[in-house]
Amino acid sequence: MGSAIAFLVAATSLDDVVLINRSKEKAHGTALDISNAVSVDSPVSVVGTDDYSKIKNSEVVIISASAGSLGTSRMDMLEQNVVLIKDIAKKIKQYSPESKILIVTNPLDIVTYIFQKEVSYPQEKVIGIAGNLDSSRFRYILAKELNTKVSKITNTMVLGEHGDTMVPIFSYARYNDKPVLDFLNPSQVQQITDSVRNYWKELRKNIVFSIFGIAKNTVDVARAIIKDEKLSLSASVLLDDQYGLSDLCLGVPIKINKNGIDKIEEIYLEKSELELLCHSASVVKKYLERCVI
Repeated sequence: MGSAIAFLVAATSLDDVVLINRSKEKAHGTALDISNAVSVDSPVSVVGTDDYSKIKNSEVVIISASAGSLGTSRMDMLEQNVVLIKDIAKKIKQYSPESKILIVTNPLDIVTYIFQKEVSYPQEKVIGIAGNLDSSRFRYILAKELNTKVSKITNTMVLGEHGDTMVPIFSYARYNDKPVLDFLNPSQVQQITDSVRNYWKELRKNIVFSIFGIAKNTVDVARAIIKDEKLSLSASVLLDDQYGLSDLCLGVPIKINKNGIDKIEEIYLEKSELELLCHSASVVKKYLERCVI
């Protein structure tokens, strides 16, 4: 996953890339390979190392490291990745304390919260990247269900946990500028919700885990920060009474700018959607109770 993100950054000449890996040899070899994809007229460089000091003064740091093994749930990696993220957080705070942090390590909402608590960065600087990926999956599944092109589906949004309780927001989604709920019965709504939540399991049957989807969505956010482009998406961020929720990271609508999070948007949700969002938050809270913070 990390190498796919680095490849897109380098191949699009977005910025210089420093790959950090516990294995210096793997990091160096990956950098050598990605360097061959850099355009002949591009000014960007790609290096690989195990030395965190090389990220000094980075504008954006993307964390995709994982110590666990994905089984039947993203929570299978909870204990190992909490330990890992605490170690990474200390090193990033030491060498690049002004960076904006994009996290894709699972279980995403837990890891994002642990990182935030470990470094005590301003709320706007730490973003868990997954909601925009889940929203893309929601859009794809809706298009398939309605037998139409993906371009005909708009305003798809998935909130809540990046896990089994994620909440596709049907009330906002549109098909040919009309509410998708006009074209779906309750059974289809439940089936689509299940498909969005279990999309990664379908991937796992074929290619093990998501690579290209999450890479593209992560680089979109990095580009918006580096280029100071406006971008609206769903992402996991530290909440402070938004939607009546506090002291956890959860997927909600946000706006991005050069500072990271420009704004957490509190959109209107149907009562049933808000109840599902609150249930999702309660599940994340339950898992946080297992973590030593």
